[in-house]
Amino acid sequence: MADEPVQVPEKPLFDWLPEGIEALADGEYDAIIMGTGLKECVISGLLSVHGKKVLHVDRNGYYGAECASLNLTNLFEKFQAGEVPSYLGSNRDYNVDLIPKFIMACGNLTKMLLHTKVTRYLDFKSIDGSYVYKGGKVLKVPATPEEALKSPLMGLFEKRRFRKFLIYIDQYKENVPETHEERELTKMTMRQLYEDFGLQPDTHEFISHAMCLMTDDGHLDQPALDTVKELQVYCYSLARYGTSPYIYPVYGLGGLPEGFSRLCAIHGGTFMLNRDVDEIVFDSEGKACGVKSGNEMAKAQMVIGDPSYFPRDKIRPTGQVVRCICFLNHPIPNTNDNQSAQIIIPGPQVGRKNDIFVCSVSSAHAVSARGIFIAIVSTKMETGKPEEEIAPGLMLLGHIMQRFTTVATTYEPISDGLEDKCFISSSFDGASHFESDVNDLLSLYKRVTGEDLDMTINADSVDADY
Repeated sequence: MADEPVQVPEKPLFDWLPEGIEALADGEYDAIIMGTGLKECVISGLLSVHGKKVLHVDRNGYYGAECASLNLTNLFEKFQAGEVPSYLGSNRDYNVDLIPKFIMACGNLTKMLLHTKVTRYLDFKSIDGSYVYKGGKVLKVPATPEEALKSPLMGLFEKRRFRKFLIYIDQYKENVPETHEERELTKMTMRQLYEDFGLQPDTHEFISHAMCLMTDDGHLDQPALDTVKELQVYCYSLARYGTSPYIYPVYGLGGLPEGFSRLCAIHGGTFMLNRDVDEIVFDSEGKACGVKSGNEMAKAQMVIGDPSYFPRDKIRPTGQVVRCICFLNHPIPNTNDNQSAQIIIPGPQVGRKNDIFVCSVSSAHAVSARGIFIAIVSTKMETGKPEEEIAPGLMLLGHIMQRFTTVATTYEPISDGLEDKCFISSSFDGASHFESDVNDLLSLYKRVTGEDLDMTINADSVDADY
């Protein structure tokens, strides 16, 4: 009996399709999302959960866009680095983050993962240590009163003042005036708060940069409340897991966008990889109403994506970030032989405005072969000389077997998207944590939906063994 011909479903027809143009996928959507970076995947996941019809496209053949995790072959191809050296081991053992960052254990990204139940698709492990660079040395960051008393970061009397400061921060509640001790943190600056406890400028520096995760000193002369909240999240996160306040997904950060993509797909979202967008289509009022890809077109009420998909008149540059991915055959020196660690180099310690971030992961997080450590040094550029700018971080690493350096221009949207229906995320910053990126994600969600994302979930309720 002859095989019956395979029935190819006919493409839908729409009155709005120009002559010679076919429908892209189902043709009509509530939202078209471009790029499978973390921010875009979170948005597509949340929109689909709320019943929106979503089309999600990416020019690459893998999930993650800028924040993908690549195996050795793909990594060496991306950097045109030739053959992969045999001493690095098996290709399948590697998941190397292009933009490596750690997750604050009790921070907003963890809340998003819990809120959407994406934690069911991922396993996490805590990072072994959090360090700060001071006076030419790498020192562990204390964040408990007991640890503070043993820290070489401060002299004896300063330790007592620091301990008293941490106790105040721990008990402070914005809506309970009795905890304020007559300090009005909506008016008192962070600098004034430090001085009120008698803390020295060196102590201000390591608290602000290594614990509050401020990347420069602009916050010192602003009301203290927001910085105090950041410090509370750091201290709560540290208390939760003990070794450091950070967690990181087993198999690398690429699992995060994949998890949110799965959430979107489960709720009916359509994904198309290896599909570039040739043109964003605008209506007569200048509002985005769809996209073209080849001879296909899809229509939507809004277009969402990372800056690389939008015309130059929709975005503006905000600076440049240099990142250096390094392969080591040893842990980072002076980090207690930890399998993973973060070191923050406050800018003023090395004559800079912006901090330098150093982080390392290893086979403990299933991102490299056993005995190989992946360290990344990153910072916001100030002089246009990338090698010089990351040199203080590279000096801390010891022998480097192989390294790849990238310089990326960062962008932000010119408008909020409410007028032209182009909702654009900002580029990832140079920090080794997600805190400011999550703030951009929350802003993007509110611009897209008109509502604040519910972040009241308790981040302590992660039901997993970290």
